[in-house]
Amino acid sequence: MLRKHLNGIHVPHHKNTSDCATVTMPVPDSVAISLLQHMGAPDKPLVKAGDEVKVGQLIADSDAFLSAPIHSSVSGVVKGFEDYITPTGQRTQSIIIEADKLQTVSETVAPPHVTNRQEFISAIQRSGLVGLGGAGFPAHIKLNPKNLDEVDTLVVNGAECEPYITADNRELLENGEGVLEGIDQVCKYLDIKAVRIGIEDNKPEAIAHMKQLIAGRPGYEVKALRARYPQGAEKVIIYECTGRVVPEGKLPADAGVLVMNVSSVAFVAQYLKTGMPLINKRLTVDGSAVKEPKNVLVPIGTRMIDVINFCGGYKSEPRLLLMGGPMMGTAIYDDTYSVIKNNNAILAFDKKDAPDIQETACIRCGRCVNACPINLMPAAIERAYKLKDVESLKDLKVNLCMECGCCAFVCPAKRNLVQTNKLSKKLLRESSKK
Repeated sequence: MLRKHLNGIHVPHHKNTSDCATVTMPVPDSVAISLLQHMGAPDKPLVKAGDEVKVGQLIADSDAFLSAPIHSSVSGVVKGFEDYITPTGQRTQSIIIEADKLQTVSETVAPPHVTNRQEFISAIQRSGLVGLGGAGFPAHIKLNPKNLDEVDTLVVNGAECEPYITADNRELLENGEGVLEGIDQVCKYLDIKAVRIGIEDNKPEAIAHMKQLIAGRPGYEVKALRARYPQGAEKVIIYECTGRVVPEGKLPADAGVLVMNVSSVAFVAQYLKTGMPLINKRLTVDGSAVKEPKNVLVPIGTRMIDVINFCGGYKSEPRLLLMGGPMMGTAIYDDTYSVIKNNNAILAFDKKDAPDIQETACIRCGRCVNACPINLMPAAIERAYKLKDVESLKDLKVNLCMECGCCAFVCPAKRNLVQTNKLSKKLLRESSKK
């Protein structure tokens, strides 16, 4: 269970780009659009080499329940397909499109006809929207829980608690009206009356702006959250905004709540007006190895090196490249990886900020326990994992771990506690199949 108030940790904010207005990157020479842009099954291509494609055209889809369609972010010609391994170790393909720089919009792009909840959910599915602030869960599934009649609150996640990242903050400041319009549409079609917009208190301008926009709207409230990591984690922000606890093994809807990222709800408003599917993404580009940190709007499928070059290139040799933030982001070994839908930052650090770290023996200090926002015992989990003690791992509730990284951050012995928790959850999954 969560504590009365979030424990978590204080992390250096490094919000260097909070005042940097979003700039739009020119269309690159080519894009590599991954067929795995979401949690669940990868899509299957609907185009072949030599095909001409246009902006917003459907180019990949899947019949699997847990999936979302993929659309072209540029107009041009399909050059072929490229096999690659994702940063998380999954094998998939990318569709390589040579851009003609004309950005000709597909004839299929048109505002959807929406008059009721089912048409709304169908439209969201066709839009290709996935969670833009986390794991990339398909939005049409999240917005259609089995117990929708029990859901009474929409929590809009604007916490952005990860260091460096300011993309959602810029969404609130530059497009607060669009965020609010998207909230209104979600509440209208899902019949939700209460809205809580959670924003960390290190973003006073965004808080003030959104409070001004919601003035006079009954049931709408902006919650100024303490700037303490991991405020943006789904279960944490639900608790901090509503006081409700999501039971173990349950979904937010089981606590009467739906959670959407601010950029996700803003996209809902844009899509219902224009019919343009999800083809662009705002990224924060920062880190000690980046010459000109920026917030950048880029076509999905743009290679990371092209984004970095748009930001002036490297000013020093990068030692660590991250897709996402330094706490929960994914380390990548190649800057030719392409931007995907739920990628909200590219961070590049030099040797000074990414030194080699050696593990030492656990000293049983208990700092990992004190830091964990959901009262887990990472050191005990580590011991149980080494012994392959499945029953102890169950008793220690390792499946509740949100992999926020608080334990590893405070550990003086620099133990790889997050990786051990991930492996422990994998061990439980494998044991349950036997």
